[in-house]
Amino acid sequence: MREYGRGLHPVGLAVALVLFTWSISPSLLPRAWYLQGVATGISVAAGYGFGCLAAWVVRSCGVQPAWSARTQRIGWWILAAATVIVVPVFLVLGGVWQNYVRDLVGIERTNQANVLLVFLIALVVWFVLLEAGRGVRAGTRELAALARRVIPRPAANVAGLAVAVVLAVLLVNGALYNGLVAFANWSFSGADTATAPGVEQPTVPERSGSPASAQAWDTLGQEGRTFVGRGPGAAEIAAVTGRPAKEPIRVYAGRESAESVPAVANLVVAELDRTKAWERKVLAVNTTTGRGWVNQSVASSLEYIEGGDTAIASMQYSFLPSPLAFIADRESPQIAGRALFNAVFARWIDLPVETRPKLVVFGESLGSYGGQNAFAGFQDMAARVDGGLWVGTPNFTPQWQEVTAARDAGSPEILPVVGDGASVRFASDPEDLDLGTPWKPRRIVYWQHASDPIVWWSPSLLFNEPDWLREPRGRDVDPNMTWMPFVTFWQVTLDMVFSADVPDGHGHSYGPEAAGIWARILQPEGWTDADTARVQAALTGEESAP
Repeated sequence: MREYGRGLHPVGLAVALVLFTWSISPSLLPRAWYLQGVATGISVAAGYGFGCLAAWVVRSCGVQPAWSARTQRIGWWILAAATVIVVPVFLVLGGVWQNYVRDLVGIERTNQANVLLVFLIALVVWFVLLEAGRGVRAGTRELAALARRVIPRPAANVAGLAVAVVLAVLLVNGALYNGLVAFANWSFSGADTATAPGVEQPTVPERSGSPASAQAWDTLGQEGRTFVGRGPGAAEIAAVTGRPAKEPIRVYAGRESAESVPAVANLVVAELDRTKAWERKVLAVNTTTGRGWVNQSVASSLEYIEGGDTAIASMQYSFLPSPLAFIADRESPQIAGRALFNAVFARWIDLPVETRPKLVVFGESLGSYGGQNAFAGFQDMAARVDGGLWVGTPNFTPQWQEVTAARDAGSPEILPVVGDGASVRFASDPEDLDLGTPWKPRRIVYWQHASDPIVWWSPSLLFNEPDWLREPRGRDVDPNMTWMPFVTFWQVTLDMVFSADVPDGHGHSYGPEAAGIWARILQPEGWTDADTARVQAALTGEESAP
């Protein structure tokens, strides 16, 4: 161990200690102790690498201090003493900060003893990354040595590094990557045959998968079966709203129903034809997340508010779970969002203007990202649909980036105001939509929480401070959260892991408050805040049901 320690660079260790303290600081959501350990280990490894790189640059410039053995020993002792003091102090502070963030989002506090486990995991992660880095460096040197046989040494060194980088890129983006994605899709397709507990095949003809449907129950996929097998019926809607109600239409097609995504979209349109969905008051087009998931609260809210006089069209386009699709397959949601909307819109636009239903769109997370791909921008969106609700939109969504960048001066990035809110509005909760300025009948809403890492994660966090961390924090974000190079990126990255496992109203958890947002988008005649409260109560009961 002593020999191993002698191989470590003091400048690298000093910078690693600084990034250790940064990594313990609060971020958007409380982190499980093991995720904190991973975040800290990655940050420490990065700090060590940056320190070693800085020392190498200084030496390359001809600056090579000749420290005496005594001076070196003193330096090592100072570094050791700082480590012995700083590490335990910040581990304890980290536990305090994490519990404060837990209070903000309504999660039970954790045991402070977990800080020891954080330290151990961070140590292991740092060691693994350090050895991996040394392996890459050794490989680069070997490539450079081979190149020096035919070209000068400086060029050989550059060539060795270039070859290593090219190989890494090919592994990440090349045939191996595509093969892994295809294999993952195939692997997860087997798990898609299951049905969630409590979900049964519908019997009413208004649902896909029913005996009257052309889409067989066993082809819908697990999430598709959940979508059509749950949701309020006419009797439930009438009981909650106190008004007459229709049986809501929910149509869906699974990925295995056709050879291509556009062909699946055509099957959804056929289901709309079969159910006479074009005669309903509101027709909603939903783009799902990876495996076909639809937020039940968002869908059911729409049905309650419009008295069941609705049709919701959706489909599955992938077998990948959302977290994997978020990383590995961003093309499929865009293809699906465009295919489904265009197929529905082509039929809808030919209907008589006086009798055709209102056309609205919605989607959450990857569904929001994919669904917006049907539009050139937010102005195109407002021109072609009667309403839209985009929930927890990923930061890399071009349309979201466009509208956020166009926000009025003085409005924050977490809740932009665009053109005085004439067409598009942002909300963390329904009340945020009440700007006191005119809102056109065609209303688009971006629903996003200040603490949702899906919305705020971006590779640019590595080296650039975002506006949302320059401006006042949201009400459920620790005001002490501060941007730090590299560290904040990994903190927010790991915040995403359990971002949906927090109470509604925080993180990536969007629930019954959808009723208040849909009510403001659709403006149903005679609808009151008391009606919204009853719907929210009903949805809360549905969420808590097994």
